[in-house]
Amino acid sequence: MEVIVTAGRPIMAWVDGVEFDSGARRQVENMAALPFVHDHIAVMPDVHVGKGATVGSVIPTLGAIVPASVGVDIGCGMIAQKLALGAEDLPHDLRRLRSAIEKVIPVGRAAHRDPSPAAQSAWEDGLGERYAAVVANAPSVSTRNVREQLGTMGGGNHFCEMCLDESGSVWLVLHSGSRGAGNRIGQYYIEQAQRELERQGVVLADRDLAHLTEHTPPFDAYIAAVGWAQDYARLNRELMMTSALAALEGQADLPRFKRAETVVNCHHNYVARERHFGADVYLTRKGAVRAGRGELGFIPGSMGARSFVVRGLGNPDSFESCSHGAGRRMSRGEARKRLTVGDLKRQTQGIECRKDAGVLDEAPAAYKDVDAVMAAQHDLVRIVHTLRQVVCIKG
Repeated sequence: MEVIVTAGRPIMAWVDGVEFDSGARRQVENMAALPFVHDHIAVMPDVHVGKGATVGSVIPTLGAIVPASVGVDIGCGMIAQKLALGAEDLPHDLRRLRSAIEKVIPVGRAAHRDPSPAAQSAWEDGLGERYAAVVANAPSVSTRNVREQLGTMGGGNHFCEMCLDESGSVWLVLHSGSRGAGNRIGQYYIEQAQRELERQGVVLADRDLAHLTEHTPPFDAYIAAVGWAQDYARLNRELMMTSALAALEGQADLPRFKRAETVVNCHHNYVARERHFGADVYLTRKGAVRAGRGELGFIPGSMGARSFVVRGLGNPDSFESCSHGAGRRMSRGEARKRLTVGDLKRQTQGIECRKDAGVLDEAPAAYKDVDAVMAAQHDLVRIVHTLRQVVCIKG
């Protein structure tokens, strides 16, 4: 772990053996200079440049939150379910399994035509009422298809995978967040924070560092909106998992199976109230997973690399956190310029997935070496299971 002394708070960075480029370093230093940052900032080994705040950073704040540090994919995270199936139970041709999942989980901008009974029930049990309150505070965050997008994946780096662990057991894994509603909420409050600081005449190194101050109406409204979006995201993953399992249970070329007991459902873009270094702080994990002692988490690699179920070690210096993935080493634009469909096919050989120009920016070469990332955080987590993909569905 590297300790970086700055003009503001120190930075503790778990970057031994992995890239920590100058742009990401500058972003973290700008964040560390904010007067309400508590004690230090922790940097995870999957660190890379993000909008406003660095992806792979953990930021404790007192009396304020930077909405851009939470971002617009509020509550984005992972759910992983072990199944009572083995590699020997899978058909040789996995295309039908991929197709069955794709039929029940809309991807990209798509939504369900009608919400499922489970989604409708959750909406009526309080999620809808809370969303109405969010919209009442900020009418412009209102977006269509909020209910209909429950149980949908979205686009970008969101995915659903079937994986095999080290013993040959089958896992179903999903990565998604709060969809269009969370995006609207994030954008609105980022802009509101910027307008407020401009009104006060405050000049920042990066306008995306604009913050909302505790005990003000905008702050309170943001906390309620973020809490709603994080709950929406968690439910979204649960609904997709239920749909995908139902789709697999209906496949004639799979034996009947049950869920095993191991389940992970963790955010990696969120803010929570936690106590660290003698203070109750707002802790923002921007591309980081909570890794309290004994807690299970999930760290995915790229669509051609290994993924990991991990157990947290509760390291206090990392604010009980670990990386959320491998982390990008190329921007999306750079990946599309530098990589070819041939590269993608070679890097995903043996995996049933899309192999076309539309997912070039998600090619394994666009990401850091996940094994190096795991080695750099050996004091943050212990590996419980090591997974490899056999089916990957990209949003």
